[in-house]
Amino acid sequence: MSKSSRRSFVTVGILSGLVAPFYKLVSASDSTAHHPTPTEIEGPFYPLTPQKDKDFDLTQIEGVNGTAQGRIIHIDGQVLDTEGDPVEDVTVDLWQANAAGRYRHPHDSNPAPLDPNFQGWAIVQSGKQGRFHFKTVLPGAYPASRTWMRPPHIHFKVSKRGYDELVTQMYFEGQELNENDLLLMRKSDAEKQRMIAKRIKDQPETYRYTIILQAL
Repeated sequence: MSKSSRRSFVTVGILSGLVAPFYKLVSASDSTAHHPTPTEIEGPFYPLTPQKDKDFDLTQIEGVNGTAQGRIIHIDGQVLDTEGDPVEDVTVDLWQANAAGRYRHPHDSNPAPLDPNFQGWAIVQSGKQGRFHFKTVLPGAYPASRTWMRPPHIHFKVSKRGYDELVTQMYFEGQELNENDLLLMRKSDAEKQRMIAKRIKDQPETYRYTIILQAL
């Protein structure tokens, strides 16, 4: 082997030795990319009044004729752990305002009308591959104060033995009020992205939302 060939061989070997640890470092970083869903306040309107009907369809109430007012939407969700593995049999507790921005709650002083056909609250278990599905209406914006309009959002409380209970709020992409929401503005850009549901364009008004739980 010539001197120039030996120099080239040694140089390639040194570079390979430097690249390999760097590649491992990048791979390790990628493997921990599943950060837990950011927490948020529960809010004052967690349901107080028991209801028999807590199924996945919030647009109809069992035993009541009629359908909830507003834009019907679907939430296609999945619960994962921080390793990216599905978590089955998770209790997914959901509540929200109706299309007019009013909660079915005795402490909600919003003068917007109640909707007698809107369930407002649902509890289901995540199934195979940690998946869950809700049929509901797009919640209306409402005033939290004289200067603060809350954007459309849905509250979640997600729990399973062996994991930290998660209380959070899910937002919708494309909502102008997201930009000035006092709660959402406290989050980093990366956290916001994990709290905003994305529209699935090839399905009827369906939003995809992934929840990441932290194991104890």
